Amino acid sequence: MTEIRAKTAPQLDAFLKRVPAAPAPLRILLDGIDRLGRLDGWIGGGCLLMLTLLMLCEVATRFLSNFLPFFPPTISIAWEYSSYLMAASFTFGAAMTLRVGGHIRVLLLLKNAPAPVQRALDILSAAAGFAFMAFLTSAMAKFAFGAYVRGQVSTSSDTPLWFPEAVVTFGMLLLTLQFLARAIQAVLGLPLEDHRMKASPVE
Repeated sequence: MTEIRAKTAPQLDAFLKRVPAAPAPLRILLDGIDRLGRLDGWIGGGCLLMLTLLMLCEVATRFLSNFLPFFPPTISIAWEYSSYLMAASFTFGAAMTLRVGGHIRVLLLLKNAPAPVQRALDILSAAAGFAFMAFLTSAMAKFAFGAYVRGQVSTSSDTPLWFPEAVVTFGMLLLTLQFLARAIQAVLGLPLEDHRMKASPVE
């Protein structure tokens, strides 16, 4: 694996030197979105880790309650907060996954089309993804703001519902920005995916 990476890294660097560079203002924008994409991945991983720990604590609590009468049989917020963390882990990480090309796609048409058609399809699909996610993010932001104005809380823990809804909205916003970056990269003929952001294989 080390030899493969050693051979691949120079080839990737040489390829990146041959591709056209974006104008300075757009380069700043694209680099900023890439940094947000990395943040998006870390937050998603953190949510998944907290979800795992919460479920393990719930299992341990139920197990100990069978032997210790004074031990609570369950964690009252476990299932509610696990749903919040599950929703957050689904939305966070999506932007970074898009940047490294990890989303499921059907490439049969794209691979067999001429280069100009491939570029046009990349532009159209990125623009469509941006438009859809922009609408979804806007609707979710209005939904979260409405919950904040009305002071809505959950029935089981009195948690203000606007907070988890705002977290999910932020994850959607990052994916929206990544689709915007992908559309710009497709128009300029830049690489759409950055495989250097992928995790290194375990040896």
